[in-house]
Amino acid sequence: MRSPLAGAFTVLALLLSPLSAPARAATTSGQNPANYISTRPGPGRFPLVSAPVVTSANDYPGVQRVAGDLRSDLGAATGVTPSAGQDAIPAGRDPIIVGTIGRSTLVDRLIAAGKLDTRGVAGKWETSLQQVVEHPLPGVRRAFVIAGSDQRGTIYGVYDVSRRIGVSPWHFWDDVPVPHADALYALPGRHTQGTPKVKYRGVFINDENPDTGTWAPAFFGPGKAPGYPGGLNANYYAKVFETMLRLKANYLWPAVWGRAFAEDDPANHATASYYGVVMGTSHEAPMMRGIEEWNRHPTGTGEWSFRRNPEAIKDYWRAGIERMRDQDIEGVVTLGMRGNGDVSLPDGDGIDLMSSIIDTQRQILTEEGMLGAPQVQTLYKEVQRYWDKGYRPPDDVTVVFCDDNWGNMRKLPDPSLPARSGGYGLYYHFDYVGDGRNYKWVDTANLTNTWEQLNRAYRSGVDRLWVANVGDLKNEEEPAQFFLDYAWNPDAIPLDGIKDWERRYAAENFGTSMAADIAEVLSRYGVLQSRRKPELLNRRITVDPAKDLTTDPTAVVYDDQGNPFSLTDYREMDRVVAEWQALAARAERIKARVPDAWQDAYFQLVHYQVKATANLYELRRAEFTNILYAAQGRAATNDLADQAEARFATDQALNAHYNTALAGGKWKDWQLQPKIGYGNVARYGPNAPWQQPELNNVALPDEIYPYLQRIEVPAGAALGVALDGGDATTLPEFSPWQSQPQQYVEVYNKGTTPFAYTITAEQPWVHVTPAAETVDKQVRALVSVDWRRAPAGLTVVPIRVEGAGSAVVVRAPVRNPGIRPRGFAEANGYVSIPATGFDRKAGSWRVLPGIGKTGDGIMPAGAGDARLDYRVTLTSTGPVKINALLAPRNGQLRYAVSVDGAPPQVIDAVAATGAVDTTMNRQWARNTSDNVNVTSTTHQIATAGTHTVSFWALDSSVILQRLIVDTGGVKDSYLGPPTSRRF
Repeated sequence: MRSPLAGAFTVLALLLSPLSAPARAATTSGQNPANYISTRPGPGRFPLVSAPVVTSANDYPGVQRVAGDLRSDLGAATGVTPSAGQDAIPAGRDPIIVGTIGRSTLVDRLIAAGKLDTRGVAGKWETSLQQVVEHPLPGVRRAFVIAGSDQRGTIYGVYDVSRRIGVSPWHFWDDVPVPHADALYALPGRHTQGTPKVKYRGVFINDENPDTGTWAPAFFGPGKAPGYPGGLNANYYAKVFETMLRLKANYLWPAVWGRAFAEDDPANHATASYYGVVMGTSHEAPMMRGIEEWNRHPTGTGEWSFRRNPEAIKDYWRAGIERMRDQDIEGVVTLGMRGNGDVSLPDGDGIDLMSSIIDTQRQILTEEGMLGAPQVQTLYKEVQRYWDKGYRPPDDVTVVFCDDNWGNMRKLPDPSLPARSGGYGLYYHFDYVGDGRNYKWVDTANLTNTWEQLNRAYRSGVDRLWVANVGDLKNEEEPAQFFLDYAWNPDAIPLDGIKDWERRYAAENFGTSMAADIAEVLSRYGVLQSRRKPELLNRRITVDPAKDLTTDPTAVVYDDQGNPFSLTDYREMDRVVAEWQALAARAERIKARVPDAWQDAYFQLVHYQVKATANLYELRRAEFTNILYAAQGRAATNDLADQAEARFATDQALNAHYNTALAGGKWKDWQLQPKIGYGNVARYGPNAPWQQPELNNVALPDEIYPYLQRIEVPAGAALGVALDGGDATTLPEFSPWQSQPQQYVEVYNKGTTPFAYTITAEQPWVHVTPAAETVDKQVRALVSVDWRRAPAGLTVVPIRVEGAGSAVVVRAPVRNPGIRPRGFAEANGYVSIPATGFDRKAGSWRVLPGIGKTGDGIMPAGAGDARLDYRVTLTSTGPVKINALLAPRNGQLRYAVSVDGAPPQVIDAVAATGAVDTTMNRQWARNTSDNVNVTSTTHQIATAGTHTVSFWALDSSVILQRLIVDTGGVKDSYLGPPTSRRF
């Protein structure tokens, strides 16, 4: 085990690498850090150790506060906490001067004397400057100046220095230590992180039960509102605000469920002002009032109805604006109205009603002298209908477009519309409660998918306000930081820069020696996790082929006792579990290298989510295999129940470590979020299919749902035979071109007495290993073909299995093609083609690494004829289906497919499946839960041989994941058949 000191040096090696020259740097910390802090002395470098931190008395309180954080951060990094000064410079000392342009007497003196060049900074929004100044003031040899264009500019400038000396933004929330440095120097030159590209950038603390709601009142003390001790108080929000500012966020939607920011602690708003954070309210809570305030103090008829209780509603809104004005709260006012409980209005959805509501709210703002405050209308869920029907809020109101709760934007600005003075914003989800199922437990974001949607939004002119639902904030650290870094400067994180960003994120928390390895684990984690939310691992969603998807809502069937991954076809469940096991093993190997002081941070930021998810997949495999075995009467049935319960015990042990031992007990009762007991309608009622189980807020042993099964295994021996693919009589077709694993015959015992078996193939060129064995509970025998001896064409070979006094004959279809393959070759009744496996392309395309369920995706990158040609070799003739697997985007999703130059068949994947996000219907829920939109076309193949499949993307939002040519052999599975061999 290396010492924490070694870890400190590796952190500093990246964070403190000097600039090659003292030129001006316009970079963003955490994105492309051209660092102006070093551990080595040099000409013109300013020593930070022991330098007093000096502010001006007339500067903002938030600047005075952050100067204290800088002193603490320097003390944590060096062991020497600098002294504080106000206006006066200690004699003989070179100071760090922190101040706001136009507010700080000290900074303004430097500007007036020509000592500090503030061009490109002064007058900007939230812009900072760091500069070593020679002879800044009489009697002062030099100073390191951190100056901001405004209060937050100064705060961001200070925290940028803190990050560069090794203080992670997550130092509190994830117990990341500060690496030690004996010396720290600021390099000469003029350094700035530029001006943020998105004006308001923030997070929404949402669906904060049970984790935050349980932990925070115990750790920080209860709320102050009488009768509501579970509220979140100013001590809690102070830590949220600090972390936000360290991440260069400036905007917060506070927690809402059963909580009232302004009432739970009267100091909450004052604390936000003190820190310099802009407050807002969610899409459900207009006029700077949380809906819980209404729930606590209903007036009039008590109805949340603008039609039936208008005067009470108007008085309620007015009080929120008066509070904003009287307490001088910097805020963004949410306009509009939704139903109480995150639902649509009970009064109807006519444009006249919404127009009347917003006109009334604007009148209140005018009467209270607050019409100049920034305002938004958030088009969440049903609210988007008003926009679609033609309603437009006043021009100065920011229109906030939303994703569909699953990371796919529903709408973006129409470029043909005139520009709005209020601009556009977006609301995005990394955490969600609702259909098709809650996902609240761990981070499930795929950063490539996030990048693509944020990039599309920004390039479409959405740059006024961005807010992300981050649940508890803790548990969503990486996507939250990525979201905020990207909002600060999208140009600093191009598509091919995501991997670099991930390495910097890892280095910022764990040092450079492990950064690449940790970044690879987190990147792979995001790809695997985004295939399907962990909460959905016991929900299988299928389509009834006899029903019309576009007209019949019952065509999509939810089975909350079904395994989405196939236990039999393509060995899918085994392959997926193996991928998770391999990732968990990598995380374990890294853990062994992590210094002791960083172990708690590693557990929180990496190890827990990887290990616990891998364990959950193992639990589900054991559980569903147990249920399958019980139906077959296998002797191994109860062993699988034991395995599932052992995995459940591992899950509970991981939670217990989190809740009792981690960081000396700091996170007591944090890890309470259920993820195993979903779907138990008998216990939790009609909302159980999507809502989390609430019993004690934890999963109990009998919450493994569907329930495990145990059987009485009879004495004696009884032969059972199971085949690869789950078929009772016939193995999957054999082909020399196949990519799927070798087929197998599984011999199992239905009794407690072992027996001997033999397996005999009718043809000598078909081999079975082991062909004879003693079966205790079960043996898997692999079947292979000697292709040098196998005849051309299709041959069906009988295979006889004997044991325990009985025999079973199964069939092995063997196809030895008589043609030479080129491109992707058909085998087992399909050709599975990765999106990036094209042979020719027309137009410009962009590869999106890891965005697909099984690999990279590809999308058009410009206007014009965007076409991809794929070469395939088919042994089948007649009608074939070509399935196109696309990312489940909303709106129009048109593409075209052709074979061998035939007229292209045009499909709108959204219209064809009926996956309309505006109604959040069952097919939409299936597509988002499965993270794919699958549609098909039918084509006639006249002759066996080599063919060309052409694919056109007709809309810019089309992201192709995979093409599957189904010649009649595609089996039901979640990921689809493995990629075909390419010749």
